[in-house]
Amino acid sequence: MNQYLAMWDMYGLEFVFDTGKWEKEYMWSILSEKPKPTTPSIQMMILRAKANPQRCYEIYSFNADEGITEETIKISFESAPQGMVDFIRKNGQKIYSDRATQKAVII
Repeated sequence: MNQYLAMWDMYGLEFVFDTGKWEKEYMWSILSEKPKPTTPSIQMMILRAKANPQRCYEIYSFNADEGITEETIKISFESAPQGMVDFIRKNGQKIYSDRATQKAVII
């Protein structure tokens, strides 16, 4: 299983990160005494989402099969974004969500 962190808004996927790959690189960097790889800051992602509530950001972590890569996820978001979002919502863990569940009232 591969583990991913994804962030999207009403305009599409903004960010996807392979956390499982990062964990392996981090472990090997410690064992080989090399510089540690960088990771995205979830706090900064949440801050971005809160600063732009009109864009309805969602941040999730989720697992995917071994054959799924970051590129596969990006392509899936381009070809069938609603299907990917539904899959991630169903199978992932919500970190942050400003998901619009009601339509705006027009007076």
